[in-house]
Amino acid sequence: MKIRRFGATLAVAASGALLFSACTSPADDDASSTDAASSSTETAADGPCKADLGDVTTKDDTVSYSVGEDEFLGYNSYTPETYSTYNSVVTDRMLEGFVYFGTDGTICQNDSFGSYEVVSEDPLKVKYTIADDAVWSDGTQITNADFFLDWAAQAITKDDGTPLFNHVAGTTYGEYVPDGPQGDAEGKSFELDYAKVYADWEILVSAPFPAHVVADQIGVSVADLVKAIQDKDMDVLTKAAEFWNTGWLSPTPGELPDAALIPSSGPYKFKQDGWSAGQSITLEANDKYYGQQAATKNLTFRFTAADAQVQALQNGDLNVIEPQATVDTLAQLNALGDSVTVLTGDSLTWEHLDFNFNNGDFADSLPLREAFALCVPRADIVEKLIKPINPDAEVMNAREVFPFQDTYTEVTDASYDGRYDTVDLDAAKAKVEESGVATPIKVRIGYSAPNPRRADEVALIKSSCDQAGFEVEDTGSAEFFDKDLPNGDYEVALFAWAGSGQVASGANIYKTDAPQNYGGFSNADVDAAWDTLSSTVDPAVHLEQQKVIEKLLWDNLYGIPVFAHPGVSAYDSTLSNVRRTATQSTISWNADQWVRAE
Repeated sequence: MKIRRFGATLAVAASGALLFSACTSPADDDASSTDAASSSTETAADGPCKADLGDVTTKDDTVSYSVGEDEFLGYNSYTPETYSTYNSVVTDRMLEGFVYFGTDGTICQNDSFGSYEVVSEDPLKVKYTIADDAVWSDGTQITNADFFLDWAAQAITKDDGTPLFNHVAGTTYGEYVPDGPQGDAEGKSFELDYAKVYADWEILVSAPFPAHVVADQIGVSVADLVKAIQDKDMDVLTKAAEFWNTGWLSPTPGELPDAALIPSSGPYKFKQDGWSAGQSITLEANDKYYGQQAATKNLTFRFTAADAQVQALQNGDLNVIEPQATVDTLAQLNALGDSVTVLTGDSLTWEHLDFNFNNGDFADSLPLREAFALCVPRADIVEKLIKPINPDAEVMNAREVFPFQDTYTEVTDASYDGRYDTVDLDAAKAKVEESGVATPIKVRIGYSAPNPRRADEVALIKSSCDQAGFEVEDTGSAEFFDKDLPNGDYEVALFAWAGSGQVASGANIYKTDAPQNYGGFSNADVDAAWDTLSSTVDPAVHLEQQKVIEKLLWDNLYGIPVFAHPGVSAYDSTLSNVRRTATQSTISWNADQWVRAE
């Protein structure tokens, strides 16, 4: 299998914004990017992409991993309700495309699946070629039809202009490529003609879903489905969207759709009867896979709470973990000695407090949002909870760049004046009075629980902000992402965005009515700045628009950034090829290469 970094003439920087418009989601997990704390058995790789292991014979063994306690939700990870890190760690092992993210956010091209090349820069045209031997696990060829469906899911709208498909990316794909893929439905090569340049064009094309399954379920041929997409035949497309939106989900934990509906294009596939609700889900090697074979036959994802993962690693119930980075966790891992390899470092994941603009006291009151920002003890949170793990940690004052990145100081100097760096209770009280809202002002802070560090954060916020006229309530819940966040049952949401190496992905969070703009923030100037940033590959324009966006988000107080997550991962030292990553992909990004030594 050949896996290489993309090197076309029209290149997109592999650093910059940190949120993937099609794939970013709330996450509690940390990824790491520095040297191991004990000797590692990982195979040396030439750069940030996957190592070429040569000929691989799949070992009849099982490796167990956990990213957290959240239940698996379904084969379709591209809906706003299902696209979480917890779900993607499973489906990313099964659904492949032309690219994936390397350990530092580098965009790596997966030559086993196919290749792509820029054939024209002005106007931008890109040619994609699917590998001749690329097939679904049911033996069906992967063809252009699958990419017609991928485009339709991110392009087709109803008569009122709203998306027909419940895709987390909305209709971004259709905005930049309005005519869709150009090619024969059953062919293996297609071209995308851009109406305007898209900053993240390299990752616009997703790992596709099987068009032949959708066609069969709605009673048409694959050719007729593609024709309906090209003709925008809403009778056919409405049926296709209904299945796409619901047919690949698993509303009853432990129950997958019929095996014929959920084929794999990657190195693993669902194992029959491999899902135990509330416990784990197991994948098995895909014997029809056309690339480098999985190194280990079975890969089990256990739904294990962060505070139980170290013990599970010690007991052998888990072989690879990414627990929340706390002082106690790191001490416990180091105490296990050489039997465990510990990886620590920076991650492209950041903690934030977001206001609810859809309802509640904060929605229409900038002075009240300012009052809350003035009482949140960000420096205290970092000093007590983060610096003991990462002595270089600092309060984060941006959203699109990280403190450890080269442009961070330039962006923050231009966008933020330090007004919320330290707690000022007198100023906070004055802002509360200016708002005219009667005290005490109830503030429900929601987050995904159990989460010891976030509980500590809320406790620190309460001890400070209650003195300014607020009444902070810890409303952490196991159903936060499923119910509280999408339903707006909070005043302040506390979670993290996990990112990779993109430029324009933040538009999906901050633009008006964007799919991941859960709090309902809306600002015309922010929308315009994102449009400008997204429509160029010029790094200088990206940098200037990041400054504009960050300043607007501070001036209007979309929310409050807190810190970049320190990353901690650990694994059984008998394993080989376990490699850390700073990206949203988690340490499981190359799980198909994990194998236990003889």
